[in-house]
Amino acid sequence: MISHPKLLSALLIVAAASTACGSQPNLVTATGDTRPQPVIVQVPVEVTNTALESGCWVQFYDERNFKGEMTTLVGPAVLESVDKMSGKKVKRNIDSLVTGSKATLRVFEHAMFKDRAVAFGPNSREGGLLTKLGFGGEIQSMQLECAS
Repeated sequence: MISHPKLLSALLIVAAASTACGSQPNLVTATGDTRPQPVIVQVPVEVTNTALESGCWVQFYDERNFKGEMTTLVGPAVLESVDKMSGKKVKRNIDSLVTGSKATLRVFEHAMFKDRAVAFGPNSREGGLLTKLGFGGEIQSMQLECAS
């Protein structure tokens, strides 16, 4: 028995499409071959990521108000220098962020967790980091901790 509603609806669509196929006329090709009409089936897909479901993550956006290119960091994580994150320099490109339900992010003004720091707790949404940080908006290092 199928209990997942999305899977059940997808199977019903396929069953209806295959029944309808038999009642439609066949196509005749240039060589005189006959083939059944093509059927296009749209199946709803739900993609999940167990790392994101854990709630310990932060998403960084390179523009204000959660726009532009996004990078996701799944924790726990300790980055002594954010220059190495995702293979590109991001310290000058982080302008907004969102944290997961079990994530606490601490960002630091300098590499190796030195000088001023700002913390963002679980479910934080910060649309403009330049004003929030108070140290020029450049993040040099960070720590992402996970609550249990």
